[in-house]
Amino acid sequence: MTDAPVPPVSQPGAGAAAVTTVPVALGERSYDILIGRDISAFAVRRVAALAPGGAVAIVTDETVGALHGARIAAALEEQGLRVARVTVPPGEGSKSYAQFAAVCDAIIAAKIERGDLVLALGGGVVGDLAGFAAASVRRGVRFVQWPTTLLAQVDSSVGGKTGINSPHGKNLVGAFHQPSLVVADMALLDTLSEREFRAGYAEVVKYGLIDDPAFFAWCEQNGNAVFQAGEACARAVATSCTAKAAVVARDEHENGDRALLNLGHTFGHALERACNYDGARLVHGEGVAIGMALAFRFSVKLGLANGQDAQRVARHLEAVGLPTRLQDVPGDIGDADSLLEAMAQDKKVRRGALTFILARGIGESFIARDVAREDVRAFLEDEFANAR
Repeated sequence: MTDAPVPPVSQPGAGAAAVTTVPVALGERSYDILIGRDISAFAVRRVAALAPGGAVAIVTDETVGALHGARIAAALEEQGLRVARVTVPPGEGSKSYAQFAAVCDAIIAAKIERGDLVLALGGGVVGDLAGFAAASVRRGVRFVQWPTTLLAQVDSSVGGKTGINSPHGKNLVGAFHQPSLVVADMALLDTLSEREFRAGYAEVVKYGLIDDPAFFAWCEQNGNAVFQAGEACARAVATSCTAKAAVVARDEHENGDRALLNLGHTFGHALERACNYDGARLVHGEGVAIGMALAFRFSVKLGLANGQDAQRVARHLEAVGLPTRLQDVPGDIGDADSLLEAMAQDKKVRRGALTFILARGIGESFIARDVAREDVRAFLEDEFANAR
């Protein structure tokens, strides 16, 4: 991730609302990320312009639908679109074969054509599920990401990764299907729980740890301000989206340095599986926070990084209330061997060899291929021992 990111462009939005636009440059499939506060009126007009006189299926969950679904549906109808609403239960459990089939059937029943739209209104679960359905129905329908969580705004809504979970692991069934537009409205974060906001912040910190030490230092100074969903939050979202847009433009299908965006995810996904994807015990961003702390400690154990950097990472995550150790996960998470087995199903595995995102320091992450299983096992055994 060495190229300078494309700078965002600010422009007037609806009324007094200012909209920051981050472009994702993918040739004919390029699209914009709209960032701002109270930008829904402006964004609805942008959505309507994608399919004038057409139809849109809003896919959301029960919680988000009750908060925002009727308002956004009505605004889209005012723009001349025919609107259908598809609702799924909240939580990671909806990223399943059963819910995928139900959403696909509902989109088809709503007579959504290829020239129409699917709109994912919700967090990462809804975005992944609705995006995969859009990629599959009629062999591909255009879709819009309208993320309602910080995690989705800074990460999962951008880049076209869609999918569902398998009993064998997280996100193992899916497709690359780029959205036609992403809408990140800060106002929707006002209804987010403190826990979910913290979880999303883990993905913000990730961008500093990958290759932007100055941004990590900014996070250390401004982390608490980000939680106010104001100017600092908008800057964090714009910086994160700009960084991700740049790497997606270079490596859309994760054949190269896009894998760096998985910092903390190999450990984190294994922990989510160990919790049976129970969000009461562990949500995705919390798993990523623990995973990033583990990745830095593992890098220290391998002699790649210094302990001061690992301590600095953990200290900042803990300062904003995020977990950093195995013992922070409530309940039984198995042992070193069971976590290692879960990692064997990670999407970065090549011919059975484990791949991790490790670090030589803050802002110096790299892709480490063919990591020895015995080294991972020894490290995890130490972590479990320290948890007793």
